[in-house]
Amino acid sequence: MTTLADAWRWLTDPAHWSGDGGIGQRLLEHLVLTAVCLLISCLVALPVALALGHLGRGGALAVNLANVGRAVPTFAVLVLLLLTPVGRWGEGPTVVALVLFAVPPLLTNAYVGMREVDRGVVRAARGMGMTGWQMLWRVEAPLALPLIMSGVRLAAVQLVATATIAALAGGGGLGRIITAGFNLASTPQVVAGAALVAAFALVVEGAFELAERYAPGLARAVRTRGAA
Repeated sequence: MTTLADAWRWLTDPAHWSGDGGIGQRLLEHLVLTAVCLLISCLVALPVALALGHLGRGGALAVNLANVGRAVPTFAVLVLLLLTPVGRWGEGPTVVALVLFAVPPLLTNAYVGMREVDRGVVRAARGMGMTGWQMLWRVEAPLALPLIMSGVRLAAVQLVATATIAALAGGGGLGRIITAGFNLASTPQVVAGAALVAAFALVVEGAFELAERYAPGLARAVRTRGAA
């Protein structure tokens, strides 16, 4: 209880929230790093998953290859990247490692979502004369949207938790608070940093839960607009 009380006092100290290296700055760095990695991961994984899910070919191989990344620790990937020319790109190694970590859930959920679309609906769309592109964007993708959003949520929460490794490569984010606490042998600061990461992850989880709740309504709006 003493450690928790000390961690709370550390968190509520205004001096720790402002200035260079304060909680506010580290939180912003963590948010930007997470958002950038999530955006890149979506740009890499979702087009592939949507295309393969629409075609119904090659998806299982792509998903299995992507899931191999889950067996490789992100920290190990980061260390290896630091030993390559990528290590000279500042945040480059961290971004690459986190993107590789986030791609599997995005690719898997989007592909499964596309393949679980009712084949009767797809056949009906084809019978109406829709092209493959129209079926993808007006029928399949909107119906798969809830599961796609679930993958995005999972990837985002994992990125928030894992982005703390940026501090090990000299990057920013909430991980710097934790590593600084270790360097200072300050257990309250370490606990406070971990609590901030956990709270941030819960906020992100809640935001995406709301987005998933409204995804079916958005999908219906997209289908209605497409049919108009």
